Amino acid sequence: MAASPSRSSPLEQFLQYAEFERGLAANTIASYRRELGKFFAFLEERKLDCLRLDEAGLLEFIRRAGRRGGAASSQAHLISTLRSFYRFLLHDDLVAASPAAAVALPKRWARLPKYLTPEEVARLLDAPGASTPRGLRDRAILELMYATGLRVSEVAQLKAADVYLDEGFLRVRGKGGKERVVPFGSVARSRLQAYLEAGRPALAGGGDPEPMFVNRGGAPFSRQGLWKMIKGHGGRVGLAARLTPHVLRHSFATHLVERGADLRSVQMLLGHSSITTTEIYTHLAKDQLKRIYDEFHPRSRRKGSGNKGGEPGSPR
Repeated sequence: MAASPSRSSPLEQFLQYAEFERGLAANTIASYRRELGKFFAFLEERKLDCLRLDEAGLLEFIRRAGRRGGAASSQAHLISTLRSFYRFLLHDDLVAASPAAAVALPKRWARLPKYLTPEEVARLLDAPGASTPRGLRDRAILELMYATGLRVSEVAQLKAADVYLDEGFLRVRGKGGKERVVPFGSVARSRLQAYLEAGRPALAGGGDPEPMFVNRGGAPFSRQGLWKMIKGHGGRVGLAARLTPHVLRHSFATHLVERGADLRSVQMLLGHSSITTTEIYTHLAKDQLKRIYDEFHPRSRRKGSGNKGGEPGSPR
């Protein structure tokens, strides 16, 4: 009997478990549904049952999905989704063994995040004018994103009640509904203060809407609107080609690591569930270490070193 995703199917049971028991984000649930929808279409075509599928059958699906193109990261995501699905079935005693347990993830190179230099960040943050309510809002948003490393979605969801201006911190709801406390500095505080005093009341028509950042009439600022705003200001200062939705977040983490912040602290600030996600920023430390090595090691043979401390290799 083919396994089709009916209301009470293992697929729907898994999605309900992911949403209501694990509390995963809506985007994650949608991703699971999309990947597993392809899997169930394959099962339907082959007249197979997901509860009786063996490793060979699962590998056939994975190979077929791989032949249709896509990066190694896409294939890794597919395999991880299948592993999660079968772990759920195993936990609920719906299968005796997981056919995905021994399937290896493809090796892939980690992509280094795009980020701006401090000088480029300064240009972007000063791009909006301070003479209009919209300009005050945009200046506050850009400064806050660089000061805290918030995701665009987290900025869009930020409530006025979550901003503790005098104390200098935010209460942020991240992926999966997880909350974290993130501090911000004096420059972000002053721009937020200016927005709250002269920008937000004008945009909200004198009202006090729940969202922190609003459009005219107090309407919430959407993720798409935020990204369009960032891209627009970036274009005016010649940075449009360098921008991604996460560019200020990556720049925030990059500049912290460059200046010696430990990864555990950066992990907490970013809201990463795993330290391995944060470790992508360690590529920056390599450049720092190379500069230190070139400057201080007696055998670095750096140009202009002048062999300080005696001949190369001599004891000091």
